[in-house]
Amino acid sequence: MNRQQKRMMMFMLPLVVFVLLMIMLFFRLGKPTDVVIDTSVHHPLPTFSLPLLSEPNRLMTNADLPKQAFLLNVWGSWCPTCKIEHPFLLKLQADGVPMVGVNYKDELPNALGYLNDYKNPFLFSVQDLDGKYAIELGLTGAPETFVVDGQGVVYKHILGEIGEQNWANIKTCMMAIDNPTLDEKAKLGACDD
Repeated sequence: MNRQQKRMMMFMLPLVVFVLLMIMLFFRLGKPTDVVIDTSVHHPLPTFSLPLLSEPNRLMTNADLPKQAFLLNVWGSWCPTCKIEHPFLLKLQADGVPMVGVNYKDELPNALGYLNDYKNPFLFSVQDLDGKYAIELGLTGAPETFVVDGQGVVYKHILGEIGEQNWANIKTCMMAIDNPTLDEKAKLGACDD
């Protein structure tokens, strides 16, 4: 390859890359760009067999979940927003709201220390050390909470913390899915934002 051909190649290569990029972008025009994060909504919880946080030799499964509407809260001792959310979870516990915790990517001593320091609002917590269960749930980060019915079907996925600002909608959903007089359409409607 002579010097002139090298110059031509140096000019043509970026031009070809640019043209290919423009063609790819053109074919994406008008296509939906939404990222779907609530992949678990309207589906049963993924099956699990995870160690009980307070008794790591004991495995908990879907059969151990409450048989009424409950909150499945994914948390970690390393999570600053979880610490902000925690007092509200304690208030919900005092009000009788059933909650199950999924401790996400946390070392056992840190998780137990957190619950000792801040008190435990959960019926029980399981440890998801490798984060695989959270991925199956469709987790994007912690904290996240799922409203689940007594048969293990997810009706709502809440990103971020639960607090006074969103509790009314969550409570409405929980009451609807526990109401045997409502049909499935009414339950889904009560749980959609």
